[in-house]
Amino acid sequence: MSDVQHIERRLIELDVEHRDLDAVIELLTLDGHYDELQLRRLKKRKLQLKDHITLLKMQLVPDVPA
Repeated sequence: MSDVQHIERRLIELDVEHRDLDAVIELLTLDGHYDELQLRRLKKRKLQLKDHITLLKMQLVPDVPA
């Protein structure tokens, strides 16, 4: 498997996890009975995933000389 294919596969995995976390966070907040610490941890993980996704996407874009 090439590096590009590996990055693309990892992007898909992270995107799915990001969407899953979004759904869990939404369900917790709609319920109204949630643990604030748990919610903060889920949101932090979601932001970490977003940052990781951004870094991987940047690796797929070739460097263009100015």
